[in-house]
Amino acid sequence: MSITIKEVTDQKLLKTFIHVPAKIHQNHLNWVPPIYMDEWEFFNPKKNKAFTYCDTVLILAYREDEVVGRVMGVINHKYNMLHNEKHVRFAFIETRDDQEVFHTLIEHISTWGRTKNMEKLVGPLAFTDKDPQGFLIEGFDAPTVIASNCNYPYMVNLTEAEGFVKKVDLVVYQIGIPNEEPPVYKKIYERFQSQTNDLKVLEFSSRRLVKPYIYPVLNLVNQTFVNIYGFWPFTEKEMDDFANRYLYLINPRFIKLVVNGNNNVVAFVIGMSDISKGIQKAKGNLLPFGFIHILRAGKKSKQLNLLLGAIHPDYQGKGLDVIMGIKMLESARRAGKTTIDSHLELEYNHKVRAEMERVGGKVYKRFRIFEKSI
Repeated sequence: MSITIKEVTDQKLLKTFIHVPAKIHQNHLNWVPPIYMDEWEFFNPKKNKAFTYCDTVLILAYREDEVVGRVMGVINHKYNMLHNEKHVRFAFIETRDDQEVFHTLIEHISTWGRTKNMEKLVGPLAFTDKDPQGFLIEGFDAPTVIASNCNYPYMVNLTEAEGFVKKVDLVVYQIGIPNEEPPVYKKIYERFQSQTNDLKVLEFSSRRLVKPYIYPVLNLVNQTFVNIYGFWPFTEKEMDDFANRYLYLINPRFIKLVVNGNNNVVAFVIGMSDISKGIQKAKGNLLPFGFIHILRAGKKSKQLNLLLGAIHPDYQGKGLDVIMGIKMLESARRAGKTTIDSHLELEYNHKVRAEMERVGGKVYKRFRIFEKSI
């Protein structure tokens, strides 16, 4: 049966697009559904300001009346201009193990990109690096964490069969939480405490106390992530959206900031309890009772997922990563956590990777972004 393509042009088709993964992954034990309330906002051009500076297309593939795949095409014009690139991106692609369907979806995005004078197709990558990116290529036996892609191994095979090659890999570390800090950490912490400097670590007991620091924290991300592949700076509206998307899921005790004498944020790290089991039980729905499953899962989970972190360039190399790490480990132990997931780190981010490995971290997942000329 031939494959037909349909562009998402209304709410009914968008609903179909959003729910394709649930059909593909219905027997996939490690797959975690999205939080559907967030999905509707993410794909809404009136809510997601990234649509204002990106060209996009959402595509569904059908065999007769059955939906058999989906893909999103993105052209981030600002990023392309800044980096002197002519790249179109593919994202959120889902199919069964079917080369014909995969080819049809990819070729449609390639053709769309060529009509806009693009020269290369890269992905999986959406608007920025803050969205799920890359196909999982190692660690298929490990559960998915929030803001990460989940795919079967065959998706990698389908991609390579279309002529794609590696663009960049991202690694994820698993770190066991020790009963006490490593000796080298203790020495750095003692030296920090004995110094007469104007730096202070802030910890939080409520989300209300965190809110005044949202803009300073995300402005620091804008300053420090400029060389990260796929990164595009937050606007103030996007800062609000990002905070609204994640803050309600985060225990404020897993937010650590360092401020200087002027109360300027110079470093931070944010973690969150792994809530994957709760999202699975809620089937991605917060209402009417899904949020209860998610809250319970966060309390029961033994894993802490790192979400975001940065240090101002003027304060790098001063041990602030260690100071925040000690505070995070203390909070993790009090909460009964036993492991930490580092989230995605670019393979060439050697400074961060060395820090992960210094505390015994081991790479347990690897993701890959692919590219090919079109």
